Amino acid sequence: MSADYDLLIVNGVVVTDTEAGEYDVAVKDEKIAKVVKRGELKDAKATRMIDAEGGYVMPGGVDGHVHLQEPPLFGKGSSADNFETGMKDILTHLGVIKLTLIGSRSAVCGGTTTMVPFAPQKKSEDTLLDTLHATHAKAQDNCYIDYSFHLLVGNPSERALSEFKTLREEGITSLKIYMTYEALKLNDGEILDVLLEARKNQITTMIHAENGELIDWMTKQLEKRKMFAPKFHGPSHPPMAEIEATHRAICLSEFMDSPILIVHVSTPQATAYIKAAQNRGIPIYAETCPQYLFLTKNDLDKPGFEGAKCVCSPPPRESEADCDAIWDGLADSTFTILSSDHCPFRYDDNVDGKKTCINDEYPEGHFKYIPNGIAGIETRLSLALGEDRLDVKKFVELTSTNPAKLYGLYPLKGGLVEGKSDADINIWYPPGKMPTYALTNSMLHHNVDYTPFEGRTLKQWPRYTVLRGKVVWDRENGGLIGEKGYGKFIKREPSSLAKPRFEGEWDVKEDGSFGFY
Repeated sequence: MSADYDLLIVNGVVVTDTEAGEYDVAVKDEKIAKVVKRGELKDAKATRMIDAEGGYVMPGGVDGHVHLQEPPLFGKGSSADNFETGMKDILTHLGVIKLTLIGSRSAVCGGTTTMVPFAPQKKSEDTLLDTLHATHAKAQDNCYIDYSFHLLVGNPSERALSEFKTLREEGITSLKIYMTYEALKLNDGEILDVLLEARKNQITTMIHAENGELIDWMTKQLEKRKMFAPKFHGPSHPPMAEIEATHRAICLSEFMDSPILIVHVSTPQATAYIKAAQNRGIPIYAETCPQYLFLTKNDLDKPGFEGAKCVCSPPPRESEADCDAIWDGLADSTFTILSSDHCPFRYDDNVDGKKTCINDEYPEGHFKYIPNGIAGIETRLSLALGEDRLDVKKFVELTSTNPAKLYGLYPLKGGLVEGKSDADINIWYPPGKMPTYALTNSMLHHNVDYTPFEGRTLKQWPRYTVLRGKVVWDRENGGLIGEKGYGKFIKREPSSLAKPRFEGEWDVKEDGSFGFY
């Protein structure tokens, strides 16, 4: 007799963004087939059955902020993970050997089943489509999990802006722009050009909000005083750089009525500006990351060069009180999503990693040249869930459902909707089943020789991860059992969260009045 279902998950506590209860889940043909009260599937036949033993059963994680296999835009450093590992380029004197796998490998082991990395356009390029096609080539047949891309716009040329319509047709409904970094920074006029065209095409714009000129000015002040150690990365990116740019980004968004997501928010003051704008009905969305929940300036001020392990932008802030304010922003819905901003560099590497900034001129390194970013795609979910500071429904909302909605993936991803959602599922340990232990880098599956969260107490880790009905991670029986290439590209729809307030298109009339008509 043939099985009714491909997979049954029984005796779990099913958690979505709106409900938590004792339900069983049936999977058929890669989809969620049924979610019913516990015991109602007791007579059903399945190819495989998993007893969750009272553990949480949640939609798979969706990580909307991932840097993989990007070109070196900021200096010598080259990201350690490529689409396989996190995922993986090994550079030799003979050239680049592509092993494009590891970023997604690391993701699936930590419970993330869908990621949206970046396709970065350089300032010297005037097209976005060539960038998109090149990034597709890197990822195709190399991913363990499903994926899409954000276009990272470095040059909003007339040609690039005209391609937004084609991006939509190819299933790309989000892009990112920068207010800092010489290699990527856009001025306010260019930002408005992007926001106008994005609004026309129902594309959501992500903004890295830091005042680049303030950062440059502060960097010069530190250099004059020969302050080069990793800990001075923090003062070079002062809170005011983020506060001012966040306020300016909100103003530009309100002027153009174009929805934006302000990424990796780190300060209580910027969080307050965002909340105030949301309260006024402005379509402002916000993201934060685990580094702003767990790290402070003390992590940058480690002996010798060790602080370089925690160099990211914005930097970890002053104290645990700053972290508490970010936790509060997650709980009260100021933050729409919790992403990793996975941007990994190896530490003990003077060719492509953190130590590229150590030379005869700077024998102890120079904060300005430390490759900027940390690994976090594998630890994002376990660290946040294990702290018990978020309601479990809010946790699912921030790490799975809202990213899916924001980026046009829901209900295919981010939910457990019968007949509509892919069977992407995390099954966690029942309370007390998994002993707590300290996180070490040796446990992880990325291509990085450290984790900035080394020593943090872990209270949870996914016991099983299921991608489109297939068990791809079984922590107790083989670990990673998914296959490279099973992950596929997902064409996305417009955001179901981020929408303008007004109808019509922005225009200027003959009398000089302007608005939406």
